[in-house]
Amino acid sequence: MIFNFPCRLPLVAAIWLLLSSGATQPARAQATFYTPRTLLAEFFPRSQLVTYKKFELTPEQRRSVEQKLGYSLAKSTYTFYVAKSGENVDGYAILDEEMGQHLPITYGIKFSPRGAIERQEVLVYRERYGDEVRDQRFRQQFVGKTAADPLRPGEEVVAVSGATISSRAMALGVRRCLLLLDELVLRPQREPAAGTMSTKLAAR
Repeated sequence: MIFNFPCRLPLVAAIWLLLSSGATQPARAQATFYTPRTLLAEFFPRSQLVTYKKFELTPEQRRSVEQKLGYSLAKSTYTFYVAKSGENVDGYAILDEEMGQHLPITYGIKFSPRGAIERQEVLVYRERYGDEVRDQRFRQQFVGKTAADPLRPGEEVVAVSGATISSRAMALGVRRCLLLLDELVLRPQREPAAGTMSTKLAAR
């Protein structure tokens, strides 16, 4: 923060203004570790093409996911990225947010073609504490998990000391994304059906 004080303002008054104005500002911290473009490039470095599919949940799909989650979804539209080489699907990804203690945590997940988690990363962490959820040991707990895994915080997912709320947020967010992938992307492949979707080229 830069202050341009008039020359006639006494030094003591200037210092007082600086300190008092700083005291009224809430302490905040925000760190961006990836942009969507850089994270998708890391997720799929050898894929020939990355597209995205935007899904609008039908009422039936929404009920199905919410019943498994045990809570209501905050929105009905989700976007999944699809990486391909030729006609082969290399994997899927989603970028989403989950509320931490006070502010949302933006994260991304890479899935195998069969829907197992291969990698999970935090794109933006906005709070002063709890960013230990970026640690490899914590994130590694999600690798290999599928929609069949409950990922209950404190049971299947061990919280990081000092980042309990953020750990719980990540467990909830990752679980939701697994169920959405299964409902919107994988299930229609097994049983031709359901959601409305549009496909466009993703910027690389």
